[in-house]
Amino acid sequence: MKKIFIALALIASVTFASAQNNVKSLSAAKSALEAAEAAANNAKKATKVATWLKLASSYMDAYNAPMGNGWIGASAQELNLVMGNQRAISEENVEINGTQYLKKAYPTADYYFNQGGQLSMIRVTQPIAQNALEKALDAYKNALKTDPKGTKTDEIVKGIETIIEKLNQEAYDAYTMGDFATASKYFEAAADASATAPLNKFDGESVYNAGFSAWAGGDSNRAKTLFQKCIDNKYFGENGDVYAKLAEVTEKLGDKEGSKNILEEGFAAFPSSQSILIGLINYYVNSNQDTDRLFTLLDNAKKNEPNNASLYYVEGNIYKELGKLEEAVASYKKCSEMNPDYEYGYIGEGLLRYNEAFEIQEEAQAELDDAKYNALVDRFDAALKACITPFEKALEITKDESLKPSIAEYLKNACYRFREEPGFQEKYDKYSKIAAGE
Repeated sequence: MKKIFIALALIASVTFASAQNNVKSLSAAKSALEAAEAAANNAKKATKVATWLKLASSYMDAYNAPMGNGWIGASAQELNLVMGNQRAISEENVEINGTQYLKKAYPTADYYFNQGGQLSMIRVTQPIAQNALEKALDAYKNALKTDPKGTKTDEIVKGIETIIEKLNQEAYDAYTMGDFATASKYFEAAADASATAPLNKFDGESVYNAGFSAWAGGDSNRAKTLFQKCIDNKYFGENGDVYAKLAEVTEKLGDKEGSKNILEEGFAAFPSSQSILIGLINYYVNSNQDTDRLFTLLDNAKKNEPNNASLYYVEGNIYKELGKLEEAVASYKKCSEMNPDYEYGYIGEGLLRYNEAFEIQEEAQAELDDAKYNALVDRFDAALKACITPFEKALEITKDESLKPSIAEYLKNACYRFREEPGFQEKYDKYSKIAAGE
């Protein structure tokens, strides 16, 4: 029910201060950078913190200037007001990873507008300086070295934070363009910038994103290194997802035993993690090993947390994946008994019965014998009706507003089947509204 779509989480996790208004002109930015570089190369001036702060600022201006006055989220109408007489050289509709964009090419940058007419990406085509963000960061490092009393620490911190923001923007854009290797590089660069003095922070999210981008691009060795770095620094992602991804790439690299050990370590720390659980189930089933090991791991978790109802939800999921449906239902019911206010016991039971019903339906559609067909239809109706009560209870108790439309969608579909029976038409109407977000 509550699947975690990592790629979407990765994209949604990046935030940007995106206004690009009032950037320097290309010529002014280029001239200022040349002057700042000359000062930094002067032995006497290079001992002054102001010289390096000016150089860092000049690199940032050089980075921004080719983008023009556009900003992420701006509409075409807003841009017409701030861009004056500057007009696109060309326009074309392009598809990127299945999404349609209007691409407007300007002399130094391409603007990509989404289907809602908002500017989604700016890709510089004619930079003033190569690797401007990296060079700006180096300038801030030198500024710190020439400021032993720390009088400019706040300014340096703000400057580095801006660089991190820009690196994440570059990473996001590269990921959107399908250039996963470049995205990984920029995410890692953002993490490295966070680790730079005086920030000295481990940015687990950026390291994870770098690993995820490497994984998306098929670079398992790089992904493994980055995921391991997350775990070494005690960043585990949402409910231990880093363990699941590390195990996946470890297996892909041919180390099945190492993959299993990672999953078991992750399960001990995050026993309710669906991604880790599915990885373990797949391992034991596909390797023809004794699946009782799964229940041994779960029993250990229960000993540590005897009042944790979610562990019985996990147990139900294991039984379900192993095809032991009645045992799964018993575990889901135990989950609900232990904590009547925990919706997932009811959701697990409802999903199992709902999916069971439609497996029976598929079987019935292929059945040519009328008597057997009618028997299957009866079983279908019984399974479908059995999902309604637990789903209704889940909908009644959940405080997670994002879950309600999904639960109501299942209820709507189930009640539609029985709408000729008393009360079900009213239920169908009620759940249809909730599923629609009304």
